[in-house]
Amino acid sequence: MKFQAGHQPETAAEESNEVELLPGCGYEQALQDLAGFERIWLLSWFHRNDNWRPLVLPPRGSAQRRGVFATRSPHRPNPLGLTAVTLLGVDGRRLTIGACDLVDGTPIFDVKPYVADYDAFPAARAGWIDAMEAELREPARFTVSFTAAALTQAQWLRETWQIDFTPRLIELLSRDPAPHRTRRIRRRNATEFEIGCGAWRAVFAVEGTVVCVRSLEAAYPMKFLGRADYHDVPDREAQLAFLARWPIV
Repeated sequence: MKFQAGHQPETAAEESNEVELLPGCGYEQALQDLAGFERIWLLSWFHRNDNWRPLVLPPRGSAQRRGVFATRSPHRPNPLGLTAVTLLGVDGRRLTIGACDLVDGTPIFDVKPYVADYDAFPAARAGWIDAMEAELREPARFTVSFTAAALTQAQWLRETWQIDFTPRLIELLSRDPAPHRTRRIRRRNATEFEIGCGAWRAVFAVEGTVVCVRSLEAAYPMKFLGRADYHDVPDREAQLAFLARWPIV
């Protein structure tokens, strides 16, 4: 799923993925000697994107639009992706890699070795990103609390389905609960907001510097959850059980 793809690979994440090169092209030989590299570059195609915007809203930092060429947004005139990933193994024409920010089925155009002497410039300035990172290092401006009802729902999801998005929820809302398209925050009514968290939503209110999460919700409507032929629904069974326990009024 697109929402499950990270904005950048989480280097500490313990996961593995596979890149399979096409048969009949001699790629087994082309991959010779690559196994000695710890990291590789993947040049990919954001194949699910069919439009682009000259100004985009980055997911981190304040709600300020930036020129697309000053960001890593996948919505580009030519939607090419460049990702440095950990190389875990090479077997024939198959690469095993660590955490990545690509979705299943992403076309890979090229594979290149990562060479630290040429590819790493840790002292290079990063423009607005440097300013944003400095802002994010400041203490969080908001305190996040949960009603008893929201705590009950979160505990049920965690203990029954091993689903827990509250750490990410607290991280986002404690920084800035203002409406933000990329962070999937929008106003629901005169007093409430909602934030999308993968297959789930949280409803919250803001009073001064306190964000109160009032309830959690399943994000998918029943017309999708109830369709046996609709396979692209994450946490389907958990959402159905959630709605049976907390039906939409």
